Amino acid sequence: QVQLVESGGGLVQAGGSLRLACAASGRTFSRYNMGWFRQAPGKEREFVSVISWNGSYRNYADSVKGRFTISRDNAKNTVYLQMNSLKPEDTAAYFCAASDLGVATTPSTYDYWGQGTQVTVSS
Repeated sequence: QVQLVESGGGLVQAGGSLRLACAASGRTFSRYNMGWFRQAPGKEREFVSVISWNGSYRNYADSVKGRFTISRDNAKNTVYLQMNSLKPEDTAAYFCAASDLGVATTPSTYDYWGQGTQVTVSS
């Protein structure tokens, strides 16, 4: 079992930045590939970014490429999402998730989820 807790969300103006963090506890964090997803009201949960267990592989949705950066610190059992140049369309609840099946972009691949943190970008 892995417990995930996100933090760092909030209200920011367009063009601003936020840094999300996802703290993990339970089983060995370093064995899991970690993903970030987001879900806006009335929309399906969508992939944002993923990082492999050792940080050697990273992937981003086209909509955030060049603006968001995923990273992890296995010593601190934490994965981060640095979000720059935020846009109103980035407004959503952001979720981190853990998977030992691969660096996938589909939510069904992930076994463990956090409760989410809200990001609101005003225009």
